[in-house]
Parts: sequence; structure tokens; C-alpha cells
Amino acid sequence: MQAKLNYKNDNNLNILVTAPVDLLERTHKHVLQDMQNTMKLDGFRAGKAPLNIVEKNADQGRLQADFVDHAINELYRQIVIKENLRPVAQPKISVKKFVPFTLLEIEIEVEVIGKMEIADYKKIRVAKKPIKVTDKDVEEVIASLQDRAAEAVEVKRASKDGDQVVIDFKGIDKETKESISGADGTSYPLVIGSNSFIPGFEPELIGLKAGEEKTFDVKFPKDYGAKHLQNKVVTFEVKVQMVNELKKSEINDDLASKVGPFKNVAELKEDIKKQLENEKQQQEDRLYESEVIAMITNDSKVTIPESIIEEQIQRSELEEKQSILYRGQTWEEHLKEEGVTEAEHRERNRAPAENIVKSSLILSEIAEKEGITVTPEELEVRLQLMRGQYQDPQMQAELAKPENISGIRNQMLTEKTFKFLTEIASKKN
Repeated sequence: MQAKLNYKNDNNLNILVTAPVDLLERTHKHVLQDMQNTMKLDGFRAGKAPLNIVEKNADQGRLQADFVDHAINELYRQIVIKENLRPVAQPKISVKKFVPFTLLEIEIEVEVIGKMEIADYKKIRVAKKPIKVTDKDVEEVIASLQDRAAEAVEVKRASKDGDQVVIDFKGIDKETKESISGADGTSYPLVIGSNSFIPGFEPELIGLKAGEEKTFDVKFPKDYGAKHLQNKVVTFEVKVQMVNELKKSEINDDLASKVGPFKNVAELKEDIKKQLENEKQQQEDRLYESEVIAMITNDSKVTIPESIIEEQIQRSELEEKQSILYRGQTWEEHLKEEGVTEAEHRERNRAPAENIVKSSLILSEIAEKEGITVTPEELEVRLQLMRGQYQDPQMQAELAKPENISGIRNQMLTEKTFKFLTEIASKKN
């Protein structure tokens, strides 16, 4: 096979290919054999007519079209393997010269992953950080359980620190006098002193009784998550529906039995410690994986086609839109809250998207180089576990879709590659 490769740039390749004679001969025979199996000819049983008779009686237009299609597919497959190409989209292929069954020259235009220079991941070493669960950590969980198990008893007195107040509230921009989206609520239970609201809001509720109203101003922090509210002064109109005194349960064996299958406080604390250790270890493992992959990614070079980056930006944006919609907010409201235009938001996501794509390509390259694979048996075990986890018929149908099965397999391959790399990185020299 004669192939002339011409890179227009790092990611766009033009290839001029002349098919070898032996490939043309094999393709010609293959196409005739396909026709032989379906063609009905007088005097011959199905599939038994000689190929020269089949060719003589065949529709020449269809014969040549099938021949060219088969030859092109084989040529493209061979050139991708021979040149170790990584196409990212369907190629554009045109026939430049064709003499039936003896000469075929095609031109291929295809977008590919550019040159990859992978860091020497076998030399990377990253020390693992030990995890530690303290008595204070356990006591904080116990205190949280006390709060959740606390009995709310309605009182007629004025509220004080530590009480739960059920309120209606509405936030208004002090300058424009317009209502602020997301800054209102009805029958909202709030524990004074929990610090779960904007700083300065909860203390204003101390001393109020059920049925009383109050209007006050709160200045949002300069580092508040929603940019359009940073340093903004908001006027809140609040009405107290109810004041509840929270009577916390004592830390005793009775509390332990209420929150789980525990005979006493000692068993409860031991279970809490184990859960915290597991959570901290999982968190540390994720951070460790991220650190190792970041080191490899930063020291590697990959020329990435712009189309892949754009696809990742769109994918991330779609996930974000779905999350925002789930929270009951429109995309326009979100952009306003962030203080950016749609174009600015998209450009802000470019660097993270590029990093995701780069890391993914590097992991795939390492997996291929090291022969890391997911066996059909391993995939089936994971699918069985997921089928048992998701009993909903709709989810079962989703799990059966080829594209989702492929996604699960890719995730498993990534997990195995992570494990391979972190085991190397954690070794002591």
C-alpha cells in the first residue's frame, strides 16, 4: 500500500492512498462471493454459480459500488493501524482514481490526536498521607446526632440562641427595591446559632415571638458564592410563625439504640470511628489519585483537536444545566448569579475541559501501552452489581444500552489504570 501523509497542522491530516493489487484482488473476490450467495441463476443452485458467471450477470453499477466501499474501509483500517493514528471523527474520503478492480486511489481527510509525549510515570513517587480520626471528630458526630434527635417543643416566649424558629422571609435589593431570586422562603425551620444562613441574619431573630415581624439589612460577604450578591446590602422582611425549644437527648445507651442497632454508646462510637476512617480514606485516595495524575499530565505533552475540547465543554455545560434545573433555577438566572455572559461562562470552562481531555487521553495511552484491559467477565460482574442496585425498570433499560455498557467499561478501565499508577507512585525508592 502506497500512502502519502500530509499534516495540514498537528491535528488535521490529508492522506493519499493507492491500493495494492493483492487487496484489490481479495476485495473483488469477496464482493463476488457475497453476490454469489444471494444471486439466483438458471441452472445453478443458490451459492453454487462460478464467480465469473456471477460477475457476468451482476449489476455492474452495484458491483463496482460495493467493491469501492469494501476497499475503502479496508484501506482506512490498515492505514490507521500502520501509522498508529488516533482519529477523533469520521474521515472524509473521496475517490481520486478508479479503474474497475485494477486501480483505486483515494484521498482521506481526517482529524486526529496529535503527537503524545507521556511523562515517565514509572519514576513518579508521591508519599501517601496517613489518615487520623480523633476523639473530637467522633464527638462532633455524636453532637450532630443529638441535634437531629432533639425534640422540638413549641414555646410562647421570645426566641433565644439555640431555639428553632419557623419563618417566612423575603430578600429585597436595598438599592433597586427589587426582589432577589432565591432569597425567599416559606415555613423555613432555622436553628438560631447554627450559622447555616448568611452571617448576621440569625442574630436578628433573637427576641422575636410567634406572629412578630421584623425588617433588617444584611450585607453579603465579599467572597459569597453568587458574584452578583457579593458585598451587596439586602433588606430582609421576616415573619416568625413558630418558636420551638430544642430539647436534646442525653448521650446514653438509649440514644445509641435509637440511632442504630447499637447496645450502648461504646458500640455507637466505635461504628462512627470506623465510618469516619472509611470516609477519610476514600477522600484521601481520591486526592492521591488526582495528585498522581496531575503530575503525569503536567509533565506530558498532547496536541488536542479543538473539536474534542468543544465537545467536553458542551458536555460539562449540559451537566451543569441539568443540575441547575434540578435546583429549580433557570440558566439565565444562574448566569446572572455568576455575573458572567454565556460566552464568558463557556470560555471559563475551556481550561478545565482541556485538562479533562488531556488526562483522559494520557490514561488511555498508558492503559494501551501497559496492556491494561477489562475482561468480559469483569464487566459482567460490575453490570450484575449495578442491576441489583438499580431495581427501577427504566434504569435496568438504561444499563442494557450499548453506549452505557461501553461507558461503564471505560470507567472500569480508568479505575484499573488509576490503581496501576498509584501503586507505582506509592512505592519507596
